[in-house]
Amino acid sequence: MATNEKHLFTGYQKFMIAILAILQFTVILDFMVLSPLGVILMKSLDITASKFSVVVSAYAFSAGASGLLAAGFADRFDRKKLLMFFYTGFILGTVLCAVATDFNFLLIARIITGIFGGVIGSISFAIITDLFKMEVRGRVMGYVQMSFSASQVLGIPIGLLLANKFGWHSCFWMIAGFSAVMGVVMLIKMKPVNDHLKFKSEKSAGQHLIATLSNKRYLFGFLTMSLLASGGFMLMPFGSAFCTHNMGLTLDQLPMLYLVTGVFSIMVGPLSGKFSDKFGKYNMFLYGSLAAIVMVVIYTNLSITPFWLASVVSVLLFAAITARMIPASALMTAIPDPKDRGSYMSINSAMMQISGGAASVLAGQIVGQTSTGMIEHYDTLGYVVVGTMAVMIWMMFYINKTINARAKTALNTPQPAEVREEYIQELAETAQESFRAMK
Repeated sequence: MATNEKHLFTGYQKFMIAILAILQFTVILDFMVLSPLGVILMKSLDITASKFSVVVSAYAFSAGASGLLAAGFADRFDRKKLLMFFYTGFILGTVLCAVATDFNFLLIARIITGIFGGVIGSISFAIITDLFKMEVRGRVMGYVQMSFSASQVLGIPIGLLLANKFGWHSCFWMIAGFSAVMGVVMLIKMKPVNDHLKFKSEKSAGQHLIATLSNKRYLFGFLTMSLLASGGFMLMPFGSAFCTHNMGLTLDQLPMLYLVTGVFSIMVGPLSGKFSDKFGKYNMFLYGSLAAIVMVVIYTNLSITPFWLASVVSVLLFAAITARMIPASALMTAIPDPKDRGSYMSINSAMMQISGGAASVLAGQIVGQTSTGMIEHYDTLGYVVVGTMAVMIWMMFYINKTINARAKTALNTPQPAEVREEYIQELAETAQESFRAMK
């Protein structure tokens, strides 16, 4: 393969990277917009911080349950058809959020949105693993996960402006309308993704699910990525309330804060992916985690802060988070065997959503709100997040070591004819990348 990055991808692969990034953008925005809307929703619907954490976790728990149910079937269908089905349901759930009038209605709408939206990320990751080799997967993850930053640059500021002018419902109308347009584009332009169907399995959907869940190597991967999700679910739901009531920022300053943070995060995403492929995915994850630990401690201990300093801290925090998320996601794709990719990704997504929901509920119990709206014990929450990051450094080291060992073994072990070419090539690329990183 050519080393010039312009020639790494075909025209259709570039289209797929763009489509998957935009789909992720809409799904992530649907979740992330709750954080800046938190201060508005708690006032508008007259709900407490603990009730708001339930709204956040409802999406996560329903997404987790849906992912587990879908896992047994994930490798039995064309991934395009599966993606279209769940994306349509996601759009419907977002429309229900847009017409919600009270806490209970919004709670039900978030559950429906989670049932469909929570599976989309796992299908997207399975498609990435099917279409792109391991040696460029860091770059692909970097581009696709730019959606996380783009949701801040474009979605959240626009959403906040709409919410301030037309009410919080308008944010969900914006997401639903844009998603519908992208759904049509995907339906017309995207090709079937069904090469995985050649790995025929005699197991039923239930047996396939149980076999994937009982694989010890897979279980450790599920646990590791679950911890990765917990930090964001703990800190982000109360981010807007912390910025306004504790740091002294105004509601008018919030859109600009998210805009500035997102612009810099967009630049960090592709660079993180490129450096992950060049220097080793674990190495990049390690440096990103160490930086994130420092920035979480600083951020959660802020008091009244001028806007410029709040922006600097926010930019550095999200840059560090991005620098650890992208290599971790790329490493995750090397864990499952080709025949288990869809099932593994679905279960992994489910576990991340469930752990994130539990983390959100836990965060709601740790933090409190004074009569003036100030968030209490946010620093304690930060130390809990730092603890999970420290544990993940060791866990990801073990995963990286296991992947490298499997790659070396596979090169010298005969494999069934139907999987030899793809499976061995991918593991060989993983080993070569690791050797380059060690040098």
